[in-house]
This record gives sequence, C-alpha cells and structure tokens, in this order.
Amino acid sequence: MPMKSSTEPIVVETRRGSPAGPVQWLGQFLLYGLFALAIGVFTQWPPYHPLGEDQALIKVSVARLGQPVGECRRLTDEELAKLPPNMRDPVQCPRERSPLSMEVNVNGARMLKRVAEPGGLSRDGAAAIYERLVVSAGEQRISVRFNDDVRPGARVYEREASVALAPGQVLVIDFDAEKGGIVLQ
Repeated sequence: MPMKSSTEPIVVETRRGSPAGPVQWLGQFLLYGLFALAIGVFTQWPPYHPLGEDQALIKVSVARLGQPVGECRRLTDEELAKLPPNMRDPVQCPRERSPLSMEVNVNGARMLKRVAEPGGLSRDGAAAIYERLVVSAGEQRISVRFNDDVRPGARVYEREASVALAPGQVLVIDFDAEKGGIVLQ
C-alpha cells in the first residue's frame, strides 16, 4: 500500500445531528424566556436607594497640581561653571509640589478635613481629594477652606454659602482657579 505524502490534507468526516425539531426549538425558547424574565425581575427588584428619603449628598472632587514647595532661585556663575554644559539652566526650581488641604463645614460642624499628598516618586504629581458626604435635605450653611500652597503667606481659598438641598440632590464642591477658586454646583 502506498504511503500518502505529507502535503496531502487529512480529511476527517464529521457527523451532523438531525436538524432541530419542534421540541428542541420550544425548549430553547423557554430557556431564553426564563433568562429574560429573570433579568427583568432583578432590574426592578429589590429597589435600591443610595440615599434616604430626607437626605442629600455633597461630593467633594478636587484633583490638581499643588504649588511648588519652594521658590525658584537663580544660580551664580560659579555654580553654573561646576555643572556640565547640558545642565546649565540659570534658574533652578524645586520639583516637589505642595499637598492639597481641604476642610468642609456644614452648619458649623466639621464634616471633612483632608490633606492629599502629591503623587509620583519625586512628589511632583497631582493630588486628589474625593469624598461623599451625606447630609439632611433642606437649608444648609456650607463653609469650605482650600489650600494648595505650603509656603508662608500663601493664599487660602474660602467660600461660604447657604444652599437649599432637595431630597436626593447632589451638590459638587470643586476647585477651578479660572472661576475664582472654590465652585459649588
């Protein structure tokens, strides 16, 4: 008997079952229907309420670069001469950034006091503060203090406001230097 060459394809016969009958179609339809019914039930039940009926939410969400921890300084001619030619920048600034500091008071009670350290190996990245504060709905007196600079005499941003929070309402506290500092929206 001659051997087949290795380049000829090997043919394997597969046996197909009989076409799906009405019982198989009905079974498949019932299983898919039960699956869809289960999904429909669990989208409506049990009910989920992230807040109570008489509660509102204050979200504090700030992510930004703090100010440098020190002032830039001009190098003297002697200091520049000691450096390699490619490193001779006449002004030297620290890489490290200041941490963010935020305090939130609601109706005179401190709800949040947080200090967020800058990221990165050299502490030169952005820092972020994200908190959820659940408060009762109604008229609230909110006081916010924010600082992104540890240098002496640095500006501390402050904002006080009275807001009426409806049940389930979300108030976001953010910082935007272009809009004047602390933003309540």
